[in-house]
Amino acid sequence: MKKFQTILYYCYSPIAEAEQFAANHLLFCKSLGLTGRIIVADEGLNGTVSGTPEACAAYMEAIHADERFAKTEFKIDDVEEPSFIKMHCRYKSEIVHSGLRDTSIINPNEKTGKHLEPAEFRSMIDQEDVIILDVRSNYEHSLGKFKNAVTLDIENFRDFPEKIAELEQYKDKKVLTYCTGGIKCEKASALLLHHGFNDVYQLHGGIIKYGKEAGGEDFEGKCYVFDNRIAVEVNSVNPTVISTCYNCGTTTAKMINCANPECNEHITQCDNCGEELQGCCSAACVSHPRRRPYDGTGYYVKVPQPVHESVK
Repeated sequence: MKKFQTILYYCYSPIAEAEQFAANHLLFCKSLGLTGRIIVADEGLNGTVSGTPEACAAYMEAIHADERFAKTEFKIDDVEEPSFIKMHCRYKSEIVHSGLRDTSIINPNEKTGKHLEPAEFRSMIDQEDVIILDVRSNYEHSLGKFKNAVTLDIENFRDFPEKIAELEQYKDKKVLTYCTGGIKCEKASALLLHHGFNDVYQLHGGIIKYGKEAGGEDFEGKCYVFDNRIAVEVNSVNPTVISTCYNCGTTTAKMINCANPECNEHITQCDNCGEELQGCCSAACVSHPRRRPYDGTGYYVKVPQPVHESVK
């Protein structure tokens, strides 16, 4: 039995005085001995936390006890060690940055795509009038995606609104959106509806839930996750590897962050190139004076950068 758990969740629910809530919530998480990363905004919560099963259970109980978050769903993974080193809980303008100046045009609590449970999603993905749309970033879908999914050339989700024009040809199709845990789809599907797409759906619980409840069937490759695991297996039915090494083109499912902290590029890299380039994406990054020691994982704890007195 594994000694720790990692739980992924989100909840769109208005939070009054959200900035103060974030500060108090950080203290609560630390009191439980949790590590992780939580974003708090006026519109809700988005988090991944890790700790002992007892600590995670206490955390989930506390979240559910708050009527604002009573319907929150948690995706739970058993892990050998905590998936984070530190605990962060920060206030931001949105729990998923949409890139919109006017965020009032999308409110997942008012209008969003129809939720599909994993079994329903699986039954629809091969239909002729269906388009499967990946709303994640390039480095995520390059590592793994659903078979025949439409992907977008975006570096961050905030680029998604600008790409909707490229999807006009699918307006009369059933558009099935998906992401890692479901949170991005809430806004992506709402935005598609706002732009006149008529039949929009989203995979409830995202890839992670699909892997647990539908065996991950027809998901090709691995799923990128935002903790020190970097990537997790999804498909236990018909698994395959679709990603290739950024440097040599060899098939590999390993993803890293470039060891040069000023680059920090997300890339897939085979072990041979990892050793040769010391976890860097290029020779230029290998020679960078601030290059971080490469331990074979390609995961690095974020270290706060010094702030100059003049901009404090």
